[in-house]
Amino acid sequence: MTALTMPTRPRHDASLRPVPWRRMAWVTWRQHRAALAGLGALLGAFAVYLWLTGLQMYHAEAVYCHPASSLACAVNFTGRYGITGNIVSIFLQAVPALIGAFVGAPVLARELETGTFRFAWTQGFGRWRWALAKLVLLAVAVAAAAGAFSVLYSWFNQPFFAAGYTIPFSTRLFDLGEVAFPAWTLAAFAIGVLAGMLIRRVVPAIAATLAVYAGLGAATGLWLRQHYMTPLLTTKLNLPSSAWYVSQWYTKGGQYAFGARGSGIVNAVTQLCPSFNGSPTQCLSSHGYTQWTSYQPGSRFWPFQWIEGGWLLALSVLLIAATVWLIRRRAT
Repeated sequence: MTALTMPTRPRHDASLRPVPWRRMAWVTWRQHRAALAGLGALLGAFAVYLWLTGLQMYHAEAVYCHPASSLACAVNFTGRYGITGNIVSIFLQAVPALIGAFVGAPVLARELETGTFRFAWTQGFGRWRWALAKLVLLAVAVAAAAGAFSVLYSWFNQPFFAAGYTIPFSTRLFDLGEVAFPAWTLAAFAIGVLAGMLIRRVVPAIAATLAVYAGLGAATGLWLRQHYMTPLLTTKLNLPSSAWYVSQWYTKGGQYAFGARGSGIVNAVTQLCPSFNGSPTQCLSSHGYTQWTSYQPGSRFWPFQWIEGGWLLALSVLLIAATVWLIRRRAT
């Protein structure tokens, strides 16, 4: 029996042990450092802008907005910085979607599309450990970055709240809060990695991520969020400025008459008070109509933040777990 035909004996070499988890952190950084560095540079530059602009806003609000209802406040503060605040919020609304599409979707889709996963899964780490390490590390990184940025953005918005220009429950601001923003970012990332696993092509996965995230955000803002807690009902006309008006309608004799917006109220006021110079509410009240308001008080802002952050975190964990399961069971 020669050396070439001699059966090999298994060797218990320490080098054959599974690769430690800590080394996967280095591999993840090496593979995704460009995307993470780009994200850090983008948020960092924007943070500097928010900080410098915020200092100017704080000064303007302190000088011109006491009282907040003054003409000087409307001209020199909200008139000067209101558009800036709106543009900033619109840009930030897109950040989680962009992170999900351009950081989350390519994580697995690029490996599967190019076939490099066949090499990666034979490097002593295992497919499911490889996926779990990469996804968890990247998820923590993007969520932490979004959380830190949301604290700065909350500070940036305080002058607007003090001047009564907007409220924390505003549709364009609520999901940018300290809890909701990192939760939405994490959910977008999880949607992206699952889309990449299912589609296995980078560009279609990016498109699918953007579509799914947009649908989820629209459904939450237009319908789901207002049902986190039962709205309060009142017939008072003056509510605190921080209240979120969910809906308004009129009743007569205890029966629903029409909504507070639309053709119903216009027709009623036109018929009942054709020459009335007061408000529509005064006109309708004089004819036996009662205005009802369904609203969420401003004191519920933080409970709503934690509710939204909680179900988004649960959704993200579920999506990442499903992705790891698919890699372990179905990837080839």
